[in-house]
Amino acid sequence: MEPIPVRVGESMPLYEYACLDCGERFDTLRAMADADQPIACTTCASQHTSRLISLFAAHSEGRVVAGDGGGGCAGCSGGSCATCH
Repeated sequence: MEPIPVRVGESMPLYEYACLDCGERFDTLRAMADADQPIACTTCASQHTSRLISLFAAHSEGRVVAGDGGGGCAGCSGGSCATCH
């Protein structure tokens, strides 16, 4: 995937999507106004995609400052899948 050029002073959020046809998960920088507009899958080009809710945690000086810092693997981020147990 090629990096998207962003000019100084212009920032866009990173959104995560899933293709409902092939299952691919991908992310892209988009304007907030376009977040829920159709976007083609980067693997199969299907327009049958859905925006995901991205989870994150931020740590500073060894303590959690954003998110829940919960356990879990990269797949579920919550400790509720077979890999985490």
